[in-house]
Amino acid sequence: MNHGLSVIIPAFNEADRLPRYLEEVRGHMTAAFGREYEVIVVDDGSDDDTSGAVICSAEGWPEFRLLRHPVNRGKGAAVRTGMLASVGLRVLFADADGATPIEEEAKLRSLIDAGADVAVGSRLLRNPGDESTRAWHRDLAGKAFAAVGRTVMGVNQLDTQCGFKMFRADAGRRLFEACTVDGYLFDLYILAMAERSGLRVAEVPVLWSEQPGSKIHLLKDSLGMLSGLWRLRSRVLVDVRAADVAPAARAF
Repeated sequence: MNHGLSVIIPAFNEADRLPRYLEEVRGHMTAAFGREYEVIVVDDGSDDDTSGAVICSAEGWPEFRLLRHPVNRGKGAAVRTGMLASVGLRVLFADADGATPIEEEAKLRSLIDAGADVAVGSRLLRNPGDESTRAWHRDLAGKAFAAVGRTVMGVNQLDTQCGFKMFRADAGRRLFEACTVDGYLFDLYILAMAERSGLRVAEVPVLWSEQPGSKIHLLKDSLGMLSGLWRLRSRVLVDVRAADVAPAARAF
């Protein structure tokens, strides 16, 4: 059965933060879609009680599914597992910390319904009067990495790493079937593949507030991601020739 929207939430050691966000997701999705939606949490080999906390939060929620990786494989792998298991006509992945309110999905959904294949939530593309709630050093590092990533990978989006992106289902499935990047760079891979394949990618500002307990270690992870960019660029150039991710006919 095809639903209006599938929401994928990758989770690693999120027993404390995820239940609150799931409550918000459940309320919004039920109000917006009735029962024509699904929410999939992918527990990426957590060594806390993420799965137990999620199961308790999702009691009596038939639109919810929990998938588990036996070991930690990385955010990209967790999103891919959820995307390929989803049945919605549109598929959103959202970070487990709830930094972007789930209500913002309507902005991305409007872009998909208007013809975009991929809709990117952006912390850097701001409306007049929007203020950043991100710590200055993380904001600076994020902007610097985004600029380098855009240059190296040849993508046009200002904010490549925001964990709030929506896909037309068939486009998302083809992109993630081709994606072999398990770590944090998967966003850049997906966007580069989409643009090189002629898919329509749109970006829209979303509300976002920094949450305590980030899994990103600013210096170590940023250096690792930067060092992987050139290898990633070469991989995309090879994979885009082999993958069939060209635009397909719209279902709506």
